[in-house]
Amino acid sequence: MDLFAHRIIPIVVIHDAEDAYPLARTLVEAGLPIAEVTFRTEAAAESIAIMSEVEGMTVGAGTVVTPDQVEFAVESGAQFLISPGLRADIVREAQLQGKPILPGCITPGDIMAAQALGINTVKFFPADRFGGPEGIAGLSAPFATTQFVPTGGVSASNMAGYLRLPCVPAVAGSWMVPQHLLETGDFDGIAALVREALGIVASLG
Repeated sequence: MDLFAHRIIPIVVIHDAEDAYPLARTLVEAGLPIAEVTFRTEAAAESIAIMSEVEGMTVGAGTVVTPDQVEFAVESGAQFLISPGLRADIVREAQLQGKPILPGCITPGDIMAAQALGINTVKFFPADRFGGPEGIAGLSAPFATTQFVPTGGVSASNMAGYLRLPCVPAVAGSWMVPQHLLETGDFDGIAALVREALGIVASLG
């Protein structure tokens, strides 16, 4: 499983599990069959389970903040996990479950702690508040083996600046699945945003 094959991971917040299946189908048909479903709503676990059943779809759980959530997310069908920060017990539980995890790391100390846990790809969040591409480039100098997946303030207008960095295998963001389009069932609108993002990736060569 290559989480970064498309170089973009949509972040989605689902309040109604009935939106999960059509969203997954939309992402697959638009050419981006992956999503991080935030574990911030009551519908998250059920949505992950539904989306995981769609052929070709890779679904992960985001905003995972406790080891119990790791276990619950994996039981629901999550194939990868993303946490806003770094906690050793969360990382170890993900490793015990055999699932890749991207913990949030923003400082040299965070990165060194992640490396000690065997983690070499981290979430850089919130990217826009911590220097953007320049901040990542500065951190990458002493940590040449670490890769960064920026989230937070990433959009179609600035994603290319991140993806041009050799240490950035992918970006993640919610701009492709905005809440108002999901809640109104405008899946054509979501597909258009996804295709626009994929077009930007393609333009980078």
